[in-house]
Amino acid sequence: MRLPSILILTASLVLSGCSWLPEQVDTTKDWSANRLYSEARQQLDDKNYEKAIEYFETLEARYPFGRYAQQAQLEIAYAYYKYDEPELAIAAAERFIKIYPRHPNIDYAWYLKGLTNYNRGKSLVSRYLPQNPAERDTFNMQTSYDDFEQLMQRYPDSIYAQDSAQRMIHLRNNMAEYELHVADYYMRRQAYVAAANRGKHVVEHFQRTPSVPDALAIMVRAYRKLDADDLAEDALRVLRLNYPDNPETVRLAADATYTGDEEESVFWKFW
Repeated sequence: MRLPSILILTASLVLSGCSWLPEQVDTTKDWSANRLYSEARQQLDDKNYEKAIEYFETLEARYPFGRYAQQAQLEIAYAYYKYDEPELAIAAAERFIKIYPRHPNIDYAWYLKGLTNYNRGKSLVSRYLPQNPAERDTFNMQTSYDDFEQLMQRYPDSIYAQDSAQRMIHLRNNMAEYELHVADYYMRRQAYVAAANRGKHVVEHFQRTPSVPDALAIMVRAYRKLDADDLAEDALRVLRLNYPDNPETVRLAADATYTGDEEESVFWKFW
């Protein structure tokens, strides 16, 4: 048999073989909205997020105006979040907020947005190896902070308000620490103006975070390198008045003469 004949025969067998495969049967065809929702919830509880998403999407498509469809839109946002699809999770939550702004569970949609951004950007490696979250870029931190802040302002009595407030504190501390990492990077590369500006940014925008004394210390060192003695003394004065027992205060003051009104705290003027 010649080669072309063999190819034709093989192609015929492949095409005819398609008819041997069982047809995909839609087992949900006759399901009610109630059953679709119940099955989707069961898959969600079983952590089968892909199947849960499939059922919720089917529910939305077949019964778009019922009460189950409303809840399905919220549930699918959570399913996407757990399925590690942050873009789709946030899109679903935002769609819910836009369509149902007066829904009794609207606060949860805001919370879920914040939670998704809170955990966004964590690589597969970082899930198994320790990583300082302050070393990641602050964009997602700031976005998450803004989401939680919206929740706190709009729904102060929400059951998610307390957890949101705690996460906001954590995010703010991490954002301030990130600025210190950048300032230290600039110091090591002798970019003293940039380092001083980063330290100043922490002092002005992240008051009451643990990073403030270190930010002031960076300002002192950077200004000294720039021979900006007046600015260095001002930063040291603020550091000594507000953090007299901080190791950086003692270290930096060891080779400087401190003058100024001990009774007035310049730093508190920022607060």
